[in-house]
Amino acid sequence: MEPLSPDIQVVIYDLDGVLVDSLDANVAYYNRLLQHFGMAPVRPEHLEIIQTRTSREVIEQLFPDADLAAAARAFEKHLDNEDIIPLIRLQPHVRQTLAALRRSCRTAIASNRGKSLPLVLAHHRLTAFFDLTVSSAQVQSPKPHPGYLQIILATFALTPRQALYVGDADVDAQLAAAVGVPFVAYNNPKLPALAHISDHREILALLPACGRCCQPGDSRSA
Repeated sequence: MEPLSPDIQVVIYDLDGVLVDSLDANVAYYNRLLQHFGMAPVRPEHLEIIQTRTSREVIEQLFPDADLAAAARAFEKHLDNEDIIPLIRLQPHVRQTLAALRRSCRTAIASNRGKSLPLVLAHHRLTAFFDLTVSSAQVQSPKPHPGYLQIILATFALTPRQALYVGDADVDAQLAAAVGVPFVAYNNPKLPALAHISDHREILALLPACGRCCQPGDSRSA
């Protein structure tokens, strides 16, 4: 494994598939949209894009007709998803790991999720665990465009080697590589990454200065 800089100042997370399991919620959301226009529900081949891309990109895939896609985007602006957000489940050990990291590191989010990002964080009482969040609404282009990480690095006046990005999709790996930020893959051993983890607490072993508690096997973090 390539050594990490001892001067990591911020750990940046993707949201969907990393901090939260949102697949059921996202499928329910887009099925509601498809049903409104009398279309068939989400198919298996749509699942990856639903999890990794912006809502605009997803709609373009689900509604290949340009006029229908435009109508779907207009309808989506008024679509209530408050009853869907409770379907989003927090991944194990997230809160304990974030608490340990924040003893000596900043934490941030870079997510292709848009207007619902703060709602998801609030639902899981995670808002206070992050110094900065960057959603698709704050950048000109979606991942893997480097804007997400560039905003975070500029805000904290850091170099790419002073950050660590944790993601689960190819667009996350591409984003990190585009900016030169070390990348850790969560629950996806196929991605090119500095390290692969399947338990959030494993990040603490990569950054020992960021906290000694909540290591795997510690009953306090169950």
